[in-house]
Amino acid sequence: MGSARLYLAVAARGFRRYASYRAATAAGVFTNTVFGLILVYTYLALWDERPDLGGYDQAQAVTYVWLGQCLFAALALQGGGVETELMERIRTGEIAVDLYRPADLQLWWLAGDLGRAAFQLLGRGVVPFLVGGLFFPTALPTRFDTWVWFAVALLLAALVSFGIRYLVALSVFWLLDGTGVSQVMMILGVFFSGMVLPLNVFPGGFGEVARALPWAAQLQVPADVLMGETAVAGAFAFQAMWAVLLLAAGRLVQSAATRRVVVQGG
Repeated sequence: MGSARLYLAVAARGFRRYASYRAATAAGVFTNTVFGLILVYTYLALWDERPDLGGYDQAQAVTYVWLGQCLFAALALQGGGVETELMERIRTGEIAVDLYRPADLQLWWLAGDLGRAAFQLLGRGVVPFLVGGLFFPTALPTRFDTWVWFAVALLLAALVSFGIRYLVALSVFWLLDGTGVSQVMMILGVFFSGMVLPLNVFPGGFGEVARALPWAAQLQVPADVLMGETAVAGAFAFQAMWAVLLLAAGRLVQSAATRRVVVQGG
């Protein structure tokens, strides 16, 4: 119980920390709304030419766009979560302080990231999503249980997202600089999460591979759960599998890294 309270406090601190950046949040809301408008009109033109592309109708395609803008910052699809700070702490050697805390390193940063994600979802993601629902035809569910399943899918998506970014951050133990790996993560995260186009539109073997990668669990799977385009049990199993694998891999890499800590500067 004491440990649970500790990590809840860390999550709450993460929420309050990001809530303090009001100007940045307002700018993020504006940016996501504008990009959402650009993508919506692009998607409408594309779906005019190719109706039912990827198995979606126009309303579903529009819903997908606004969901992507809603989750973009919450799931750190382009990076920018707690891994940025963790990379810097590894580089400077301040990670030694974290290792001396009476808390599990991975759970500590996971709790902080969940707090960050919760604020970004509520503070930055809800407004663009509501704008989309008010001014464009959408395919939002009317059943309450669908929203419950969607919430579960979002939690699993957050775990997968953290699992990917935690591994990227731990690479700095060996690379000593996370700039390059962060850029690679940004490109892979935006494309293979389905942020550019739904992964359902990619044909053949490439599409099958893209939909099997962990990034698909962050946006494509929650979107399909929300719009009733996938079996809930299968979607949860896919997300849970990647969450467990990534977090377990992070645990193994963390163990290897902390046995031989090398930080820039000696």
